Amino acid sequence: MRSAPRPLACLLVILALAACAPKRIPGTDIRDTADTRAVVATIDEYRQAAERRDAKTVLALVSPKYYDNAGTSDPGDDIDQEQLRKRLVEDYARLNAVRLDIAVKKIDVDGDRATAYVFYDERYRIQTKSGEVAKQASDTHRMQLVRENGAWHFLSGL
Repeated sequence: MRSAPRPLACLLVILALAACAPKRIPGTDIRDTADTRAVVATIDEYRQAAERRDAKTVLALVSPKYYDNAGTSDPGDDIDQEQLRKRLVEDYARLNAVRLDIAVKKIDVDGDRATAYVFYDERYRIQTKSGEVAKQASDTHRMQLVRENGAWHFLSGL
């Protein structure tokens, strides 16, 4: 006749299984690797620069190959790095305050390319012809990044 498993044996089995589970970035379900941590750090650096309305820092995080089709087939809303620079400078000049929260939900890394799926919530005050207006937007978003010279840079999605 077999005896019931002992509590200590069960605990050891549970601890062994937990030790085999992949580590996650705290507060997420994202696997904790050097690449995923670097991608999260790049996204957070972008968030901080956007809140400061710091176009120079945002552009330093952008690849020279940046190209975003805005998810449409209309080439009229496509934007490359130079158009992004102009848009950032113009838009940031009109903003009086920005609060941007970005929650990274998933990261897929394939060699020197990464895709980050994020949820963002932005609140800002923008100067219009009729005065300052408060705005808010929230949505899910996909950011494409590429590793260049050892650092992650945005290819699209800003």
